[in-house]
Amino acid sequence: MFLKMLLGALIRQKRKHLMIAFTVGLGVSLATAMLGVMFDVGDKVNQELKSYGANLNVIPKGSSMMGDLYRLSEGDHQGQGLSELESDFIKEDELYKIKMIFWAYNIVDYAPFLTVQVDLNGQNIPLTGTWFNKHLSLPTGDQVDTGMTAMKTWWALEGQPGDEADPLGVLVGRELAQDQGLKVGSSFEVQGPYGQTEKLRVRAIFESGGQEDRGLFAPLALAQNLAQRPGLVQRVEVSALTTPENDLARRAAQNPGSLTRLEWDTWYCTAYISSIAYQIEEILPGVRVKPILRVAQSEGAILSKTQLMIILLTILTLLCSALAISNLVTANIMERSVEIGLLKALGATGLSISLLVLCEILIAGFGGGLVGYLVGLGLAQFIGLSVFGSTVAVKSVVIPIGVLMVLTVTFLGSLPALKTLLGLNPTEVLHGR
Repeated sequence: MFLKMLLGALIRQKRKHLMIAFTVGLGVSLATAMLGVMFDVGDKVNQELKSYGANLNVIPKGSSMMGDLYRLSEGDHQGQGLSELESDFIKEDELYKIKMIFWAYNIVDYAPFLTVQVDLNGQNIPLTGTWFNKHLSLPTGDQVDTGMTAMKTWWALEGQPGDEADPLGVLVGRELAQDQGLKVGSSFEVQGPYGQTEKLRVRAIFESGGQEDRGLFAPLALAQNLAQRPGLVQRVEVSALTTPENDLARRAAQNPGSLTRLEWDTWYCTAYISSIAYQIEEILPGVRVKPILRVAQSEGAILSKTQLMIILLTILTLLCSALAISNLVTANIMERSVEIGLLKALGATGLSISLLVLCEILIAGFGGGLVGYLVGLGLAQFIGLSVFGSTVAVKSVVIPIGVLMVLTVTFLGSLPALKTLLGLNPTEVLHGR
């Protein structure tokens, strides 16, 4: 009998139920799209920020200890010549290990640097050797392409990017090129600190907006030859996809030994910048890894604010849907007041009638919610392509959240109408009052 009454109500009130389905579907589609973007926005934002530079700086422990002892900043070490201590360098042939840590796939790019002072027409100039685009074959069988070119995409470049196959081709900073009258294709001679001379060719002129514009960037082997430091580098910049820091990550960064075993496992197996730094130090024992805080903090702040905004918009969307459903169901109840009054007069309880109405709304709501979920997935892809230039990964967790959203919106929207239903007096209704 209950099912027959339910089916009859759905058929008789099909226009009202279609409006309820449309309202739920609209709310769920927007909420699904925003949640889909939110769950994937971390990687998207990180990838966007990676184009603005590294967020980890790997330096030798010896150089790190001297810097801490004499209060030197990282910038004080760059372009000031080379120390005579072997502990002030990192071995180039060990750098492949950076791509073998637990969070190896979060290491987007990295590049080593070795700076040596050279003489150019009587002017002391920093020449920095690096990997422009290095191909690495890892012991795991993986093939990796990494280097400075992919990490400095915001540099304005006139000419061709640096190439490992051109051992004497260099990139010249804009200010230095103007001072020396250099152009793309020009040749010039530099003298190293040990008297060696090299005839170099300008592959490109770059503009970074920083102090690099008064220097040269060359293949790493060239800088090592001029510095007489074969197979050694001074520092490595690493660009990694990270999770925003929280209290656990901050405590671990200060003292990993203070964590409990469970906290340790959680921290180590989460892509915090501190845990990635720790793992690099594990696999390269002679180094110290310093997060570049201005980049890491910007990532965390932007991501947290973006996610908070999406959550607030999702909640607002669901509340608007609940209010719309409340109005629709209340209007439906008032139109059916005589029917409901008659049911009460025949002995039906308020609970049974409320259950009948609630089932009607849930059926309409789930129908609209299913369509809304599918539309929301498509909308999420549209947002991903429009904003980030790539599709959004579909997370399975969105499905149970979608079901919960339908139940929540339907139930909250029905409460005022059900209260009206329970307050109907069959005597008054049947007498037209």
